[in-house]
Amino acid sequence: MLSQKSKDLINASLPAVGPKVDQITAVFYPLMFSRYPHVKAYFNQAHQAQGTQPRALANAVVAYATNLDRLEVLGDAVALIVQKHVSLNILPEHYPIVGECLLAAIAEVLGDVASDEILAAWAEAYQQLADLLISAEEQAYQQAEQREGGWRGEREFVLRRKQPESEVITSFYFEAADGGAICTHLPGQFTTVVVAANGETLRRNYSLSGQAGTGYYRISVKREPGGVMSNYLHDHLQVGDSVKLTPPAGSFTLNDAERPLLLLTGGVGVTPAMSMLPEALARGRDVHFVHAALNGRHHAFKDNVDQLLARHGNLQVNYCYEKPEPDDRPHFAGFISPEMLDGVLPAERDIDVYMLGPKGFMQAGYRALQSIGVPVANIKYEFFGPLEALEASA
Repeated sequence: MLSQKSKDLINASLPAVGPKVDQITAVFYPLMFSRYPHVKAYFNQAHQAQGTQPRALANAVVAYATNLDRLEVLGDAVALIVQKHVSLNILPEHYPIVGECLLAAIAEVLGDVASDEILAAWAEAYQQLADLLISAEEQAYQQAEQREGGWRGEREFVLRRKQPESEVITSFYFEAADGGAICTHLPGQFTTVVVAANGETLRRNYSLSGQAGTGYYRISVKREPGGVMSNYLHDHLQVGDSVKLTPPAGSFTLNDAERPLLLLTGGVGVTPAMSMLPEALARGRDVHFVHAALNGRHHAFKDNVDQLLARHGNLQVNYCYEKPEPDDRPHFAGFISPEMLDGVLPAERDIDVYMLGPKGFMQAGYRALQSIGVPVANIKYEFFGPLEALEASA
């Protein structure tokens, strides 16, 4: 329990820390990677370069310090952090590294303002948060391990099949190397793929795009220009090669409601929807599937969805191509708009929405859904990388 003295010191120092939190995180990450190079493998360097990871940490630091007396309001954010940490196999021994470097960054940026007393208060607050996360993560590790076919940490899998889905997206099918059972994932969950490439260890989260209960895990990866992991998987990982996977994780999962469902996806954001769609149809839910792509050559899983459309009367499908080519036949051309969604969705707007795609796509989708009367509480979304403030940006 954080002492009242430490709470008072943090509250008193927050006006100095808050405006400089971006500077603190800018110092923190290079410092940590310099002192402890082995932890670099746990971070996507593209997100570092884009600034999304430092901004996410900065927002988390301020949110935590601002709510020391009411940590319950951070429940959803903490749960998300726990899921991400468990997927990356973050362990208790990693927390002292982060704490040491974060306090050093605060001291460097604040200078004389960061007295020994203030730094001790922040250290105490950090330890409280670390203990909370470590405890929650241990529970999650135990739950994953105790499930039928479950395991803790990283497990070796073998690539059994590579399947091109579009010009830029390829699916990878993995089976457990030991031949044992694997736990059933919830539609919408992801796994972390761990590979050794060019002398370094890479870890990346990928949505599970296949149906549950198949005996294998499928991920579908877009080749990103300059993407170290995506290009390695596309160009170098061959059938028969091994990788390591962590147990399925994530809270962006299909709920059990009976009301109509909208799966709104853009580009490679279609991957978790390909796990959700068959499950929702099997439950008898009315499903509206709206997918946006650059053109037909970039449209993954079209044949799969069209086959489901032919078999299920409770499915409606609409495709939107930004730049359709002469042979393309999308339902709409251009971008997702309020008018488009208004025309394809039921008049009663009490529907569940699961949305995933590039940030700009989700901003546009979020605004459009609100403008046509879909309740904000019904709109669920997930980012490919660190959580960002979609509501504020929208």
